[in-house]
Amino acid sequence: MVYGSYGFVGNLVAQEVLDRNHNHNRGRGRDREIDMVLAGRDREQLTAQVDELGVPGRVFHLGDPDLIDEALTDDVDCVLNCAGPFSNTAAPLVEGCIRTGTDYVDITGEIPVIEGIGERDSDATDAGVTLLPAAAFSAVAMDCLAAHLSDRLPNADSLELGVDSLRPPSIGTVRTVIEGIEDGGAVYRDGRLEYVPAAWRTREIDFGRGTRSAATMPMGDVSTAHYTTGIPNVSVYAIAPPPARLALKSHRYLAPLLGSTPVQKGLKRLSGLVREGPASWSRKRGSAYLWGEARADGSNGERVVSRLLTPDVYVVTVDAAVATAERVLDGDTEDGFQTPAGAFGPEFVLDLKGVEGFFDESTPDSDSRTVDVPS
Repeated sequence: MVYGSYGFVGNLVAQEVLDRNHNHNRGRGRDREIDMVLAGRDREQLTAQVDELGVPGRVFHLGDPDLIDEALTDDVDCVLNCAGPFSNTAAPLVEGCIRTGTDYVDITGEIPVIEGIGERDSDATDAGVTLLPAAAFSAVAMDCLAAHLSDRLPNADSLELGVDSLRPPSIGTVRTVIEGIEDGGAVYRDGRLEYVPAAWRTREIDFGRGTRSAATMPMGDVSTAHYTTGIPNVSVYAIAPPPARLALKSHRYLAPLLGSTPVQKGLKRLSGLVREGPASWSRKRGSAYLWGEARADGSNGERVVSRLLTPDVYVVTVDAAVATAERVLDGDTEDGFQTPAGAFGPEFVLDLKGVEGFFDESTPDSDSRTVDVPS
């Protein structure tokens, strides 16, 4: 079941499932089709999508546990939740999946959501289900990069990750940011999640196409990388030119105002002016550069750096989400709370289209390999 299937990413996911069903033996080891059902709370949008794609759909709200259980029933083996903000949708769907013995996957990047799902580990294990949040761009690519760095430096006690991508957000992303606007930033420090001001730290990073200014961001990779590697200190950066850093640092003073109910309602109305998402040609041309650094603060001060070059963030999100759901359906995961690299290992990202390999102590521009990013 693809919940939130008529949203921008949800529709791309549904289209990808149908495409893979049509071309089910294209080098991915698939030997069967996936029976898909579309779902969401908006009857009008879901009906239009069902008519367009020719697959079944189910309309239900998440406020009624009985409706959730009825919608999942015995014919749904896995729910792929694409409906953000996930602070509104994840918990009731996770509860329903635990009650009905249904595996759960989502594409959240929200730290509180990932942490909350992690707290249901024992319940999911007892119920015999997998809970695997954050099966989207940054968490999959960054989580696999984190696991790769941990393998390279097993005694690491500090991990910093970063991403360089100038992709405008979709409506769903904007609304998710608005929902969590009061939270500021977050890092793992000494094994504990700590909330810190926005743009708490800045540094210059060579992501792979030259050095750029970056600032800490409250991305879900803060949580997933910690759980995957066990490294106690984790920070995540994203490119932030000086104007952006100034805006982020202003957040610590404006957050109480921005978090008020009237202002949030106004911001959500304004978010409707953001276009639904990037066009197909733009997604095909896009790319993202990821960087990671692991350190061991012992007497030798060991340090390793690795990088990744991936296609556009939306291309990776759709590919990763569907690939994760496929593997869960195939029984490739253990019961309980899982992270992408924790479930499938660091090589999982290399199975995605257009990701050729890790660049260890080198950059995509300096490495001799030819990296084929879809164009």
